[in-house]
Amino acid sequence: MTQYWIIGAGRFGRLALGRLRCRRPADRFRLVDISAGALAAVDAPGVETVCADGVDFLAAQLKDKAHPDWIVPCLPLHLAFAWVRRRLEKTHRLVPLPVPEGLRRTLPHPLEGPNGAFYLSYADFACPDDCPEPADRCTVTGRPRPGTLYKTIAALPAGEVRPVVVRSRQLLPGVGGYRPGDLFEALAQVQAAPGAVGLATACRCHGVLHVFHLSPLTPEKQHRRNIA
Repeated sequence: MTQYWIIGAGRFGRLALGRLRCRRPADRFRLVDISAGALAAVDAPGVETVCADGVDFLAAQLKDKAHPDWIVPCLPLHLAFAWVRRRLEKTHRLVPLPVPEGLRRTLPHPLEGPNGAFYLSYADFACPDDCPEPADRCTVTGRPRPGTLYKTIAALPAGEVRPVVVRSRQLLPGVGGYRPGDLFEALAQVQAAPGAVGLATACRCHGVLHVFHLSPLTPEKQHRRNIA
């Protein structure tokens, strides 16, 4: 039996839950959202609802690489980045950095978002929410895809910024997720990076990127955070 944690019960979270339950009704689902109203609309066998902030929940409950089987991020923020920041908050501060201009020019359609996020896409149009993500071409245009985004980011020269990529894998058309081990591997790579890091979550066509460096906290600040 496969277990999914769907973080976010908005439109895309409910869409992901509905599609996964339709295909895999015997599996188990945990749906997390800070809105009790959003969760109240969901009442289905095999679905546990948790009223909590999604980042807080993941930081507190994700203990190891084996549980759950899949995390499906459906919040309007970069969940992998938020989780890494929370994991390191007692020993380091993540200092946001601008995306270097040279790096921007190599990335497809970069769009600056809030809180240091950069959104990337090979599409300059709204994609259907049930795209099957073909390996070789765009569903909408039928033309070959210019690249595979998670590979493109991972292959960036580790000069100014060391790339760390969490690949979003398609579970069903329009539903992407990653395994807990992918987050722990990204965390280890961030900790081992000697300088600026570009942490991205990406599928074949779309992604989100944060650039930052780690600033160790002084022992005094670590002590204050550990007792907080």
